[in-house]
Amino acid sequence: MKSEYMLIDKIPVEINEEKNILDLIRKVGIELPTFCYYSELSVYGACRMCVVEDKWGSIHAACSTVPKAGLEVRTNTPRLRKYRKMILELLLASHCCDCTTCPKSGKCKLQELAQRFGIKRVRFDNTSGDPDIDDSSPCITRDKNKCILCGDCVRVCDEVQNVGAIDFAFRGSNMRVSPAFDEPIGETNCVGCGQCAVVCPTGAIVVKSDTLDLWKELSDENTKVLVQIAPAVRVAIGSEFGLNEGEDVMGRIVASLRRIGFDGVFDTSTGADLTVLEETKEFMTRLTTDGKLPLFTSCCPAWVRYVEYNHPHLLDNISSCRSPMQMFGSVLKEQYKDSKQRVIVVAVMPCTAKKHEATRDEFKADGVPYVDYVITSNGLIKMIKEAGLVFSEIEPEALDMPFGTVSGAGVIFGVTGGVTEAVIRRVSDDKTIAGLRKIAFTGVRGMNGVKEASIEHEGRQVNIAVVSGLKNADDLIKQIESGEKQYDFVEVMACPGGCVCGAGQPVTSSTGKKSRSKGLYDADRMSNIKHAEANPTLDAIYKNVLKDKVHELLHVHYPRP
Repeated sequence: MKSEYMLIDKIPVEINEEKNILDLIRKVGIELPTFCYYSELSVYGACRMCVVEDKWGSIHAACSTVPKAGLEVRTNTPRLRKYRKMILELLLASHCCDCTTCPKSGKCKLQELAQRFGIKRVRFDNTSGDPDIDDSSPCITRDKNKCILCGDCVRVCDEVQNVGAIDFAFRGSNMRVSPAFDEPIGETNCVGCGQCAVVCPTGAIVVKSDTLDLWKELSDENTKVLVQIAPAVRVAIGSEFGLNEGEDVMGRIVASLRRIGFDGVFDTSTGADLTVLEETKEFMTRLTTDGKLPLFTSCCPAWVRYVEYNHPHLLDNISSCRSPMQMFGSVLKEQYKDSKQRVIVVAVMPCTAKKHEATRDEFKADGVPYVDYVITSNGLIKMIKEAGLVFSEIEPEALDMPFGTVSGAGVIFGVTGGVTEAVIRRVSDDKTIAGLRKIAFTGVRGMNGVKEASIEHEGRQVNIAVVSGLKNADDLIKQIESGEKQYDFVEVMACPGGCVCGAGQPVTSSTGKKSRSKGLYDADRMSNIKHAEANPTLDAIYKNVLKDKVHELLHVHYPRP
């Protein structure tokens, strides 16, 4: 069969089901600039930076033009360069250009393209006003004067997360991105997932930082500062320091945190192991007593908030287990409650929604949070750089006792399907390596947004779904409620791909996301403890720390709004 092709800069390029010219151009190693294009989102075509010129002189937006056999286009003509520079100058003229102090400096797409196209001066008067900050959310901060109206945040909030907390308002030169009625974002139905900050090309939406206050705590000699590190963090930050994407750098993280001044460094995988035991027990009880099913996991705070806003009737279906962060925060506060120093618990998380979770009244004792500060992976990177540490040269160190032992089952919580696999390992009768390998092929692994699996347990078929992305979760709920699907156990993560793709992580490509996932499974494979119940630390926690406070410290009740 004869192949169809286009000519791109006089190079024949085969058309192979690419949905637009932009994908075809990038396939041959030409990186056309874009602000408003993400392959996972609908095509908006607003920024016009990806325009190409055909042989007749017509201009086409590459992102919204379907490939056509015989079409000839140029990507870098003098006319196109002039257009792109003009667009950049107009954007800069209406932009708050405080680049040296902007949280997005060095990661800003507008800044990057201005440098790429050699913008040395802007010929137009700057029309941006003073900073217009919306600081109402504990998770993200908005600055309306840095918005370039690319619409990325609007589309990801609606199309991927099904939240719709923000949208375009007004028309023409008055157009802006805003919550309904211009309410503060913290007073809307925003779930704090932070995916808007991930796709925002400028500093218009950034993840809120708490590192300034944390530095003060670290310098207080009367304060004992303990820190827990989520599983997904270890495979995400290495690339920011010149190491391989997905490389497990947990040992270097531990050493760095000690040098920064933390008094105790632990792994949230301990909390994940506790979650496996408690959640499995709850699931088995519901399964054998005709309790409310399906049981939805409760690890993801953005998912919990989504249910509170959109499906409050399903709150009883959500596991009563606290998230691993909150379980371990409770254990740490209980373990060190007799300390003569004031005890602060810090959590390093890949997730922005954890910042809100830490403020919830359900996770406080006498008004004091079990987790006092949540910093993201990017926040940790910032602290390491501020401290002047050469991360790639730091010798790895081990976690602190008495919680220095974790299982591989706890580590894989950081990727979509990891919670489910850990639970399956717990209920499985076959604890051999061969048994583990069989579980890996049940369908729970992979980066797909929806996965299904079935296992046999005591003569009964148990149906399982694994979902990441809140739009996928909402679609699944509709299928369950219509009777189209029937599940016993459903794992939900708000961020597509799970915590390795959390909004608090450094932004990476789809290949990078797979590398992070592989890094966690590699860490699991190298662990000599594969099952949560085999972690000897848990016995000591139940006997010496929790005692008669298991339900009080490890479980939670979410009241209906």
